[in-house]
Amino acid sequence: MATGSDKFPTMHPVEGFQLGTTSAGIKVAGRKDLVLMKIADGSTAAAVFTQNRFCAAPVIIAKQHLQQTTPSYLLVNTGNANAGTGEQGIADSLSCCHAVAEAANIESLQVLPFSTGVIGEPLPVDIICSAVAAAKKNLSINGWQDAAEGILTTDTRPKGASLQCDINGSPVTITGICKGSGMIKPNMATMLGFVATDAAIDEELLHAALRKANGKSFNRITVDGDTSTNDAVMLLATGASGVEIDEANFDQFLTGLTNIFVQLAQSIIRDGEGASKFVTVNVEGAETVKEALAVAYAVAESPLVKTALTASDPNWGRILAAVGRADVSDLDVTKIQISLNSVLIADKGGRAASYTEEQGQAAMQAEDIEITIQLHRGQVTETLWTTDLSYEYVRINAEYRT
Repeated sequence: MATGSDKFPTMHPVEGFQLGTTSAGIKVAGRKDLVLMKIADGSTAAAVFTQNRFCAAPVIIAKQHLQQTTPSYLLVNTGNANAGTGEQGIADSLSCCHAVAEAANIESLQVLPFSTGVIGEPLPVDIICSAVAAAKKNLSINGWQDAAEGILTTDTRPKGASLQCDINGSPVTITGICKGSGMIKPNMATMLGFVATDAAIDEELLHAALRKANGKSFNRITVDGDTSTNDAVMLLATGASGVEIDEANFDQFLTGLTNIFVQLAQSIIRDGEGASKFVTVNVEGAETVKEALAVAYAVAESPLVKTALTASDPNWGRILAAVGRADVSDLDVTKIQISLNSVLIADKGGRAASYTEEQGQAAMQAEDIEITIQLHRGQVTETLWTTDLSYEYVRINAEYRT
């Protein structure tokens, strides 16, 4: 199940960034499951990783390598997360980096590994290493869709976004892919995301752009409240366009980058495991960002709210209860207004005088649902995106290893 269009977008190639995809047979024979990405010399790189303390071996290695040098290659495998695998997992990730380094005649430090799939199983190193050559042979600046398909796990569709924007009178391309469907509540990152631009930007500004764009996109989505062990987002800038990003045009670049990040983040929610609803939760009139997000996540992650959404049941009391238990001090419930797809459902501490069950039923039939909570406490507004909680979500996760 998924919501919205499943059409893969037109992907503008990024000069200086290539992707090659192959089938190694890591979990399912014949399935695209190994992706190699080549980054041109002179590029800059920035990344954010999971804050889960049981972070996967490839996350540990990628962070170490990135601290020492700018990467030349990224290696991504699906079918196995290489998480919860101890010292052997570290050694296995390093072995995969070494295989790429040998094939490309570079140092192992110049390779960053990424993995996604089942946690706690040994990484099939020999299978992955033997397929590196095939992935390298397939490297192409037009390899985005194959790569988007090659990083999927329980996803039902590949996810990509691309745009060309004008900066200082010259075109700049920003293109990216991501994967994610379940175990989604990013904490500094998403499941896996790879975005490249042909703009020239130094590492300090690139990191700033990544943090800001990430904060308004991947850190504003939740499917089930679970932060993965393998979350990572990479942002690469090749500089091939010759357009230099500086303090003067940074905001222009950031607008385009955030656009791409939001599209990718929303595509994860639209393909959330078992999703039949795409849900936007707006919190308005908060005193602080922390307060707004506390209310938003209380609603978005409430199993009772999410199951009501699955049934298209305008059970507004569940939303009211979720707001009331959010970690907000001195919350005056008599000032709160709650709307469902523009239908005012709660006001002055109870059901709105104008509300009817028929209005609520009509609003809940839509595939896209917008819940707006006005706190009337301050000037801060925050938005996040989530899914409903369906029978299919339970089935997918109950059968994941079988």
